[in-house]
Amino acid sequence: MKITSKYILKEHVGPLVFALSALTSLLLLNYVAKKFGDLVGKGLPVRAIVEFFALSIPFTVAMTLPMAILVATLHAFSRLASENEITAYKASGVSMHRLVAPVLMAALGFTIFMIWFNDQVLPRANHRLATLTSDISRKKPTVAFKEQIINEVSPSRLYLRAGRIDRTTSMMREVTIYDLSLPQKRRTIHADSGLLELSQDQVDLLLTLYSGSMAEVSTQEPARLQRNFFRTDFIKVRGVGNQFESESPDSMYKSDREMTICELQGRVEKAAVTRDSAWRTLYKYDKKTAAKLQPDALRPGLGAYYCRLMAALHIKTAAAAVVAQTPSAQQPAQQPAQQPAQQPAQQGADPRAPHPGPPPQVLSAPPPEPQPHRPGLPPSAGVVAESENLSPSSLAVIVEGTKIQFGNAANVVDGHSVEIEKKFAIAVACFVFVLLGAPIALRFPRGGVGMTIGVSLAVFGLYYVGLIVGETMADRDYVTPFWGMWAANVILGSIGLVLTARLGREGTTNRGSETTELLDRARRRVVRLVRRRR
Repeated sequence: MKITSKYILKEHVGPLVFALSALTSLLLLNYVAKKFGDLVGKGLPVRAIVEFFALSIPFTVAMTLPMAILVATLHAFSRLASENEITAYKASGVSMHRLVAPVLMAALGFTIFMIWFNDQVLPRANHRLATLTSDISRKKPTVAFKEQIINEVSPSRLYLRAGRIDRTTSMMREVTIYDLSLPQKRRTIHADSGLLELSQDQVDLLLTLYSGSMAEVSTQEPARLQRNFFRTDFIKVRGVGNQFESESPDSMYKSDREMTICELQGRVEKAAVTRDSAWRTLYKYDKKTAAKLQPDALRPGLGAYYCRLMAALHIKTAAAAVVAQTPSAQQPAQQPAQQPAQQPAQQGADPRAPHPGPPPQVLSAPPPEPQPHRPGLPPSAGVVAESENLSPSSLAVIVEGTKIQFGNAANVVDGHSVEIEKKFAIAVACFVFVLLGAPIALRFPRGGVGMTIGVSLAVFGLYYVGLIVGETMADRDYVTPFWGMWAANVILGSIGLVLTARLGREGTTNRGSETTELLDRARRRVVRLVRRRR
């Protein structure tokens, strides 16, 4: 039987390599084509371009490997059945489950490999790619500007929008510049046209604007507007730079797709502490609102068990993610954000960054205590002032700030939990696709390449649409992260289990076209239903 297992697996190697190469090349070319405009014309070194292409491969392979496994399974078993090799195995007393078993074992190996790949290789590659993309965007920014969108010229200070940009002459049309460099003033500049240039040392950006106006509004006196008209205006943005300087990956903030499972799990636990603390504070001031927003206690999921296993095996994971804390996260839980409209000014700061704290505990509402009610607040509001020194306006600010802090932390918990489940769900898809593809190929042996392509596209579409819809619903807290990411696996896996259990009990032979027979049976059933209704 070892010879049979090796033969079955050998039949899958060729289609797997071909499908993986073809699918990866197609998706990679599509991604590179979208980024091609950001690479050309900047004088980038060859090393940077090669590294950009190489780092684009891992996240493409993470999607195409399960697809390639399904294509290989359909093609291999369909070919074995069409050439009557399956019939020969049946005549020799070999069960269909025995033929599928080695492929399922190989799929289980791919699943374990993909869990490691999605946890260790993919986040590092995504983070390095994000760093490299940031380095490239700083190289000759005049080429990086895009039409019809607001481009950041100087971080958090100067923004530019142009209706049209001529790449050859660097001329712009319908130019709008938003200047936020002065905290006491807001300046907006409109011009019919403008010229983008770099200084001789290739460090400063020179903007020459023609036929426009400049409007200034003071933040202290918003009712006063000062407007000046000009024929020619010059703006110099210092320190933009034109040298390709590689930034250290460890110095940049990591998004959820650039972190390992244990990093994501740590962020989830910290955010859960912030969320629960904000909810308790909200409960003190506004019990009715808190009752509507009461979160569920954080329960250990796949990420927690996986990290415990890694710790037990003494396997080192990636370093902790670089987190730029926001002002609201740095405040104590008893004093929520007093200025909810304030935004972090540092580049790379994540407004969802949670406040570090102890491990999460089960959330329970504190026992209600009688509180003095202020006459200025209506009894129906459900808002209780904890101190007589709080005015109604101050209390409203505290409640609103606490709600914002609670919402930000809850978004981190949901979003990062979804990302953890996604890493496992996509890896397990390798096993699910074999479980589904093998019985379909054996059921329709005469389908050939058309059946392989058709079934593959149908399964791919259903699976990835289900994955996207589930992720969106889980991010919005309509379903739990587990069911949002695992619903497609559960549905397709259940169908695959039923079909695999029925292997060897087919009611037709492999000599004819079973697709035609299936259509005939469906047609006869429809005819019988129509006759019964008559």
